[in-house]
Amino acid sequence: MADMMENRTFDEIRVGDSATLTRTCQKDDVELFGVAVGALNPIHFSPEVAEKFSLGGKVKAHSMWGASLLSALFGNELPGPGAAYRSQDISFLTPISIGDTVTVTVTVAELVPPQDVVFDCLAVKQTGETVFTGRARVTAPTVKFVQPRIQLHEARLHRAHHVFEDIILSCAGMEPVSVAVCHPCDQVSLEGPVEAAHLGLIRPILVGPEAKIQQVAREFDIDIAGLRIVDTAHSHDSAKRAVELCRAGEAEVLMKGSLHTDELMHEVAARDTGLRTARRISHVFIMDVPTYPRTLLITDAAINIQPTLEDKADILQNAIELAHVLGIDKPKVAILSAVETVYPKIASTIDAAALCKMADRGQISGAVLDGPLAFDNAINEEAARIKKIVSPVAGKADILLVPDLEAGNMLAKQLCYLAEADAAGIVLGARLPIVLTSRADSARARLASCAVAVRVAHARRKGGKAIAAE
Repeated sequence: MADMMENRTFDEIRVGDSATLTRTCQKDDVELFGVAVGALNPIHFSPEVAEKFSLGGKVKAHSMWGASLLSALFGNELPGPGAAYRSQDISFLTPISIGDTVTVTVTVAELVPPQDVVFDCLAVKQTGETVFTGRARVTAPTVKFVQPRIQLHEARLHRAHHVFEDIILSCAGMEPVSVAVCHPCDQVSLEGPVEAAHLGLIRPILVGPEAKIQQVAREFDIDIAGLRIVDTAHSHDSAKRAVELCRAGEAEVLMKGSLHTDELMHEVAARDTGLRTARRISHVFIMDVPTYPRTLLITDAAINIQPTLEDKADILQNAIELAHVLGIDKPKVAILSAVETVYPKIASTIDAAALCKMADRGQISGAVLDGPLAFDNAINEEAARIKKIVSPVAGKADILLVPDLEAGNMLAKQLCYLAEADAAGIVLGARLPIVLTSRADSARARLASCAVAVRVAHARRKGGKAIAAE
């Protein structure tokens, strides 16, 4: 009957009947309880705070987490399904620490017709210490009930979004940078830079048909008073003029507006009039993935369609130096493929092996590289352990280098739509950082992209590498 739930009606219960439940308190139990009821006392979450309150640095469970085990006993076992918890009088004697095993016992002390049952309650730890004692009153069911045990959905904790907020906050106190916003002729592309300006991140220069920009501002009540507008005839002219402003030093960042990415990047990549350097231009997604414990960079998923080995070396160096700007001093780079062994028929595994050797010889610097790695063992330590992969990167990657644009684009979008991730993006390797926004980007992502560009622009002022012109 272990897989069945069967209740005890009031007529079936006798004084002295008892039921027992044993549970080991885990960290997730405490955090889930805190999330469910909004109980935020830091002694339940922070060893440092617990130390200050003479608790020996041991995080304690909420007292009512222990008492909630009574509810489980009454509802599951005695009386079981159909029981209604009426009242309790509990004295808490010893706190429960994470890792403690608690055994709770309820014993029928009195039957109160027509349906109430009074229970003596006792909880003890594995040490024999009494956690709590007391009495509870429960209304027992009068109808017999038997059914298979309910299988609840598994509940998992994941961190709240914070990567983008941290990046935006890190710009506090920094001087706003000038940004050439190319063709901001719809609501999304105009609101983003204006909001960033109101937050003190940037000083936008709006490059586009002035009449159209003013019309969008009026239609959507966007305050552009005091912002510089460079009037242009059409989107191609906007791209050309925005790049010219950047070449002239009037802007430290270029931002895409409502024109197509190809149209902007054509002007950026122009050999004589664009923003090219000796470094390959590439895109990096900065991902805020709640189910992953660190900032995750994915490259390249927007510019280089089928990069060569030489291209990948530049793409990697761009991403590594962005990681440095974001405060990741020695990023761990996973070079992705479908498998984690070198296999001559899969070209990306050969590239991965070559890139790792290039890093050994100093041709790629500033990071720890490993590859080829499949996605699972790049981001999950248990998956790497099962496959017996010994690696300083496996399960802890900060940067994912994808084989080609298709793989990177699908990976980033899968994380957004299946793992509730958010993605900001930036283009590096040019004379200055380029913010590529999308109509699908959230407001947080657009602001984060601006903030990343601000960080890169300030790093350039201090003499960064890929973030500086070469």
